[in-house]
Formats: sequence, structure tokens, C-alpha cells
Amino acid sequence: MNAQPETPVIPDAPIIVFDAMCVLCSSNAQFILKYDRKQYFFLASMQEAVGEALYRRNGIDPNNPETLIVVDGDKVLRNSDAVLEIYTRIGWPWKIMGLFRLVPRALRDPVYRLIARNRYRLFGQRDSCWLPTPEQKARVL
Repeated sequence: MNAQPETPVIPDAPIIVFDAMCVLCSSNAQFILKYDRKQYFFLASMQEAVGEALYRRNGIDPNNPETLIVVDGDKVLRNSDAVLEIYTRIGWPWKIMGLFRLVPRALRDPVYRLIARNRYRLFGQRDSCWLPTPEQKARVL
């Protein structure tokens, strides 16, 4: 009997999908877990089943992504929109970052994509995926 791969359980809450091998991305994930006091977001690394499934569902190759995404039901945010949504939602004083939405996406996204494409070279790559602490584990899928 062939075992079917288990379909990942995806909660009905906003999920940030990020690269857990990237030093910048995993540091950002830790920052979110620390300062998202209302526990608005769940996090999923692209290297795990839930993150991989969400990337694939949204047409992103999890082996070569150039964006993190925020998935909230049918709504998916990418690039600078995703980052601004995160910082707006985690509260003060980071909420002030929402003012960058006044900058046209046509200017914000190329800067975001330049950093994303060069994230390993600029910030480094981990030898293994970042793992949450036991206290953080409930919010990381």
C-alpha cells in the first residue's frame, strides 16, 4: 500500500512564508515572533511542508523564491507590500513603516527584489534552517 503524502494543515490566520536558511529572513522571523504581541501572524518556512505548499499554490518555486509572502485567506501579498503589511500589523512603533505605502510600488519593489535576490551574499546563509524555541513553536508551522 502506497502512503499518500500528508496534506499540511494550514490555519485560518495570516501566515508569513519565509526562507529559514537566510540569515536576514530568519532574523526577521524572530523579530516578528518577539514583537507581534497580539500573535496575529503564524510563520512557515519555505523549507517545510506548509511553506512549500503555500509557495506552490501561489506560483512561486520554493527552491528559488525571490519574495516572502503573507497569505491571509485568499489574499496574498508579495514583495514590499508583504513587508509593510507585517510591520503595520505588529503594532507600534513599527506600524509607522506603513507610511512607506505612500511610496509607489514601482519604486519600492525593485529595491525589495534587489535585496531578496542578493540576500545570501549580503547577509549570509545558515548551514541549517533556523528552528524556533519551544515557546515560539506554536506559531511556526
